[in-house]
Amino acid sequence: MKLYCSQSRDCQRPKFMTMYREEDYLQLSGIQHFAFCRRQWALSYIEMQWLENVRTVEGKLLHEKAHDTFRNEKRGTVIINRAVPVFSREMGVSGECDVVEFHKTTEGVPLNGYEGKYIVIPIEYKRGEPKQSDEDKLQLTAQALCLEEMLCTEIAQGYLYYGSTRHRVKIAFDIELRERVREMFEEMHQYSTRQYTPKVKRRKSCNACSLKDICLPAINSDKSGTKYINSILGKED
Repeated sequence: MKLYCSQSRDCQRPKFMTMYREEDYLQLSGIQHFAFCRRQWALSYIEMQWLENVRTVEGKLLHEKAHDTFRNEKRGTVIINRAVPVFSREMGVSGECDVVEFHKTTEGVPLNGYEGKYIVIPIEYKRGEPKQSDEDKLQLTAQALCLEEMLCTEIAQGYLYYGSTRHRVKIAFDIELRERVREMFEEMHQYSTRQYTPKVKRRKSCNACSLKDICLPAINSDKSGTKYINSILGKED
């Protein structure tokens, strides 16, 4: 199914001043890395450096299952599409939704090739368990904003599916999440344009990062090179 707005060109959704060129689009999935650590995102998406670890491999396997495009199906009044390409000219991003469900209702958006109207529900697959932080919520919200722009509709909620618990977690796309997504993509575009990789302060989460051997957070913190070397040698400042 190709997604586009099949309604009138006079769509009343709000329009924003910035319209990015396709060659300047960022990867939508990068927002989860940016929210986790701006340096990790810059190393991966600006400097194009990446290392695999157990977490990234498990995540890929889970997404490959979700992205099996031959498993598109219809269950009663629900249409289920996998590996759905999405983009936003307003935010300057493109990517894929793991799964998008279209539920037939009396209110919603018309779909090309189908009768009636449907509400749109994006679903993102994640390994592990639900997080205390918002990286996954922000990624899912970004997908919803792309779908809203493409289909001239409004999407109230979506779901995060976690491999460890095998359960969906409902996420409401509130104003705060929407604003944070737009602000983050704007900042990401600024870094990308400048080809800027920020420094980082070492955190406990650095130990699980697949890029820790490239990032070297202890060196790239606010501590000077001299102070770092002296600390290794056991010298005082």
